[in-house]
Amino acid sequence: MNFQLTEEHLAVQEAAREFAQTELLPGVIERDEHQKFPAEQIKKMGELGFLGMMVDPKYGGGGMDTISYVLAMEEISKVDASASVVMSVNNSLVCWGLEKYGTEEQKQKYLTRLATGEIIGAFCLSEPEAGSDATSQRTTAEDKGDYYLLNGTKNWITNGSTASVYLVIAQTDVAKGHRGINALIVERGMEGFEIGPKENKLGIRGSDTHSLMFTDVKVPKENRIGEDGFGFKFAMSTLAGGRIGIASQALGIASGAYELAVKYSKERKAFGVEIAKHQAIQFKLADMATNIEAARLLCLQAAYDKDTHADYGKSGAMAKLFASKVAMDTTIEAVQVHGGYGFVKEYHVERLMRDAKITQIYEGTSEIQKIVISRELLK
Repeated sequence: MNFQLTEEHLAVQEAAREFAQTELLPGVIERDEHQKFPAEQIKKMGELGFLGMMVDPKYGGGGMDTISYVLAMEEISKVDASASVVMSVNNSLVCWGLEKYGTEEQKQKYLTRLATGEIIGAFCLSEPEAGSDATSQRTTAEDKGDYYLLNGTKNWITNGSTASVYLVIAQTDVAKGHRGINALIVERGMEGFEIGPKENKLGIRGSDTHSLMFTDVKVPKENRIGEDGFGFKFAMSTLAGGRIGIASQALGIASGAYELAVKYSKERKAFGVEIAKHQAIQFKLADMATNIEAARLLCLQAAYDKDTHADYGKSGAMAKLFASKVAMDTTIEAVQVHGGYGFVKEYHVERLMRDAKITQIYEGTSEIQKIVISRELLK
């Protein structure tokens, strides 16, 4: 075992940290308050290579490993989870899925632009009646010979109004159940494709979450990913890697809140001394640091499994389950350490607490992660 990061890993970590502090921190509270998408910041993330980190350089990506991605996600998420979820979706769900399963034509047409951040993508699985039960797809893709006729609604889509490319999961043959589902590449602007109002959310308010409506949208056959009926397997395989991204987002939210709590505890005085000298606060910090370190090791283990082509289904689910709980617990305690100031927006920790909750819900709820883990344990 080697617990040392390489020089390359440390360089990626430092670059992400510097970007987060210099580019994301200014204005992050205002963006949260006004639900403003960080368009300028996302553009810079693309220019720096953060939106296609693991993509092969021949398609415009960074060719980095998953460990580098986890390290960068943590640093970005410490400051702005709204920006990091854009990064996570583009890297884990859209670019990875296209590179792994797309045709060469699809990679040349879409992946190269996605990996460089020229455009961003969206992953469209959830529906009004299909969240955790992803097999219950009501969106249909009727086979019309040389194209599919797409009809239906998708909910809670990250990058809903800012993406140019949408990977849409839809049912082609109901009789075949999950084996009758396809994954289609839908382009913004296709006739019949409408974007609904932006959701007014508890957290990650800077990211744009929308419902999408498809009415007789003609999607060319060449835009199908994989063979006919491969869509559900594509979605599940892609989400398995996506969990690592969200686990590292949760880790970043937790570690960001912890760092703010430590800093505040050394500045704030009570009963004549800094509150960091009170055992009640020391014990909170000790618990926070220990849980964060455990979450970090789980994230890195899952990333290592993916990089070494081992089965990362269980380790990814464990990382997301635990890191998302640590994010929630840590941010609550960080607010408590700050006392009344923790309830005030300018101290950041209340925003991190709001942002933490979604990590227990999207890309598979904590309950779904337990199903994934237990299935692997009982094989």
